[in-house]
Amino acid sequence: MHRIRRLVISAVGGFKIINGPPKVGKGPMNNEKDLESSNEASLPQPTQAGRIETCTELIRQARKCLNNDNKECAMKLIELLIKNQCHDGRVFGREVADKVKDVVHELWLVSDHGFRCEMLKALRDLGLSKRWVYDALSIGSKDWNNWLVKCSVDWKNKTTRNKVIKVIESLLREEFSWSEAKMCKTLLMYIGVNVETFRRYGVEPCIWLEGINELSNLRNPYWLGLAKSDLTVEKMNRGIVLVIGTTNTIDAVFFAVLLGAVKVPSLEIEWGRIIPGTKYISKSISTSFYIILGIDEWPWPIKLSADELEKILNSLSDEGLAMFIAGMIDGDGMVYYDGKDAVVRIITCKACPKRLILDVLRNTIAKRFGIVGTIDHIRATDILRFYGENAVRLLRRVVKYMHHPLKRLRAELILMYYEGRIDDDKFEKLYEQTKYELGAPDVKRNHGLEALARAAPQTHTHGGTKHEIESMVD
Repeated sequence: MHRIRRLVISAVGGFKIINGPPKVGKGPMNNEKDLESSNEASLPQPTQAGRIETCTELIRQARKCLNNDNKECAMKLIELLIKNQCHDGRVFGREVADKVKDVVHELWLVSDHGFRCEMLKALRDLGLSKRWVYDALSIGSKDWNNWLVKCSVDWKNKTTRNKVIKVIESLLREEFSWSEAKMCKTLLMYIGVNVETFRRYGVEPCIWLEGINELSNLRNPYWLGLAKSDLTVEKMNRGIVLVIGTTNTIDAVFFAVLLGAVKVPSLEIEWGRIIPGTKYISKSISTSFYIILGIDEWPWPIKLSADELEKILNSLSDEGLAMFIAGMIDGDGMVYYDGKDAVVRIITCKACPKRLILDVLRNTIAKRFGIVGTIDHIRATDILRFYGENAVRLLRRVVKYMHHPLKRLRAELILMYYEGRIDDDKFEKLYEQTKYELGAPDVKRNHGLEALARAAPQTHTHGGTKHEIESMVD
């Protein structure tokens, strides 16, 4: 059995291809043997369980050395733990990493001045971040700085990858004329949307990029709407992590741009689950983007009761409420024409915390805008649905705040049709390009990784996971 490989890269504005240009051709990636052969050519690697066992044994031996008051022995074992990456919660989990920190802390407590200085220099030379060592030693910032001075330890800060990425992106713009507009056109052409045809009819397919930079302000209610749909907000020890993932072709590009408005996002790539009924998909690749914020940077409550959510929505202006709804639609929403009328839907699972949102949202929209929606119950999902004129009125309210490429395109197209700016034939011709293929392979689905590679021909590699908050550089 092949080991499942996880690739982790960073993405910015556009996207970064993993280890250079893609090895696939111009069409969607469909040769799984190419992925498997790279594993077969690799040297045998120890299993994850075996490597964790190695870490556990090294920790046990280090504690034994500490019990015997053998500091040199304990320090050598710590060095082995670091070289085996046992300290890295991204590799072996936080439990193992915390035990390594405990050993370092215990050695620090029983050491004299001279040995503490040796420890600091050794840990620095092992390439550990100041943040990791500071946390492991559990001393105040004043004492930490005093020890660095006492021991003459020059712990230079690393150049953050964000700065490096921004420099690279600037060069790409200047030297290779890369731009978000080119990225957008590449993405849409890849999924079968002819950009120039839409433009000839007065529809701008890349209008979703307008105002995207305004989302750099997390106080924009759009973010709360997205957090109540697709975006996961997790509170960690010293920060907040925003995570959003998909296997969808369009979402993979959209999510990277969206989080990139706030901060340079990182990307985890792994095998995703197969959705029942999609027999034509044998494997699914999931792309998950995340950014790490300071503990006070996320301005919205992470958990909200129905009453608390209602109070927040009532406190918003009409424009703020429209932004919130746009975030909901861009996340768990759908915008489409069913052959007879326009439809806007916001979907949640029937038995989950997000379900409380639907009643509050339906009532608030009706009260504020006089737009009536209904809640449908279908199997394991509940759906807030706006139909016909109600859907059109809602789209007029929120369309300028929507940023999902396909949903925004459909919304613009539907509004043009209802306002008589395009006739039936033109509408049908353009709308057809935005449809998903049902029950069949579809380039709009399950090709997120290829879309990332196509949308931005920049190249760089980075390793990390959302748990890097435990080892952030200063």
